[in-house]
Amino acid sequence: MPSVSLADIRAKVGTDIGASDWILVDQARIQAFADATEDQQFIHVDPVAAAKTPFGGTIAHGFLTLSLLSRMAADVMLAPDTLKMGVNYGSDRVRFIAPVRSGKRIRGRFTLDAVDEKAPGQLLFRHTVTVEIEGEAKPALVAEWLGLTFA
Repeated sequence: MPSVSLADIRAKVGTDIGASDWILVDQARIQAFADATEDQQFIHVDPVAAAKTPFGGTIAHGFLTLSLLSRMAADVMLAPDTLKMGVNYGSDRVRFIAPVRSGKRIRGRFTLDAVDEKAPGQLLFRHTVTVEIEGEAKPALVAEWLGLTFA
């Protein structure tokens, strides 16, 4: 995360601050997520059965795609130069738009919507994140994501 002054960050409110690197969502990653969450639905883990669905093969769990926001954020989110710690504070809205098929690459595009002081030394960052699927018109998801930093 690039470390910059709070004034410079506030100047970016309302703008696209960038896109992360592409991340491969292959069957091994999907299977590892299925094992970790105990969500073994066939559409995620059985390529033969999933091939018979309208998706034509296995797809990533929506929550797998959502969980990768933290990894994506590391590439582009701006951090105040006084940062001691930052935490995921949740989301106000998440919509899963299109499935991520096994073997596809995704990336997050971040827009900084707001920076508000929640308490002394605590800043609440709001980003709109669109997770793009390489080569596809529709995004995988759109989320209003919140992060809390401590100075």
